[in-house]
Amino acid sequence: MSSPRWTPLMRPLAVHFGFLGAAFLIAAASAHAQSQPSHTANSFSAANAASESSSSSNANVGDNGAGSSSSSDAALPSAPAASGAAASGGQSGGSDRGFTHHLTFEAGAGVSGPAGGAQKDYITWGGQFIVGGGYRFNQRLSALLEYQFLDNKLPGAIIAETGANGGYAHTWSLTVDPVVDLLPKSTNDLYVTGGGGFYRKVTNFTDPEETEYCYYYCEPGVVNQVVGHFSSNQGGWNIGGGFTHRMGGIYGDGKTKLFAEIRYLDVLTPAVTHLTPNGLGATTVAADTKLIPITLGVRF
Repeated sequence: MSSPRWTPLMRPLAVHFGFLGAAFLIAAASAHAQSQPSHTANSFSAANAASESSSSSNANVGDNGAGSSSSSDAALPSAPAASGAAASGGQSGGSDRGFTHHLTFEAGAGVSGPAGGAQKDYITWGGQFIVGGGYRFNQRLSALLEYQFLDNKLPGAIIAETGANGGYAHTWSLTVDPVVDLLPKSTNDLYVTGGGGFYRKVTNFTDPEETEYCYYYCEPGVVNQVVGHFSSNQGGWNIGGGFTHRMGGIYGDGKTKLFAEIRYLDVLTPAVTHLTPNGLGATTVAADTKLIPITLGVRF
């Protein structure tokens, strides 16, 4: 077999491709040589770190008798510290306790009478009751919305003027009354109060009328029937004070208190001159109705 013959065109191509192949092999060998030390160095670093970690753990175990707890404490991350708001949240909630903890209520009853002077000529003693509720801003200051009803008899002279046989005055009110405790941390406390609002007064005159009462059987009787009246709507005010005694609570800090109080009440009623209620005789009543209510009750 005869050897191939190189033509003048093939010889430069062979030389060219030979140079390209040699350059490619040299570049590949250089890239492999550069990547191999890096791989080796990384592997060595990882192995060295693992060895140091193992020896450090063994050293901790050797130094500590308990060993396991010390190494686990070192390995685990520490718990995050509680924030200031979270740390104080329990105390804040315990002292505040929300809106309902500030609500306060009262109920009481007692007597009321004229505030002296000429008042006794137009109104006399009777009974009364009061209920209320409100908000306790702090241990010392509260504000109450109070409803009070007073039932007072009329003097004989006023009744005689009209020609009726009996009479009474009903006064009811809706007022706002702050309460200031002077010794709020004491079991026995003193307080002052006062306020004002809306008052309505109705004066009734009565005559006895025959009626029939029926239960298991019927029998005749007499009832006082209203035969004349007059009324007025106006403002008014009151001021007073009282004494409270705290009830309950392991450390004497219960919310329930018994109270006894006295107030001065001025209802700004207009004067009545020569009024003939429902055809009765002419009646004259001075302006303003001044009373002194005395109340026993409970607050909580």
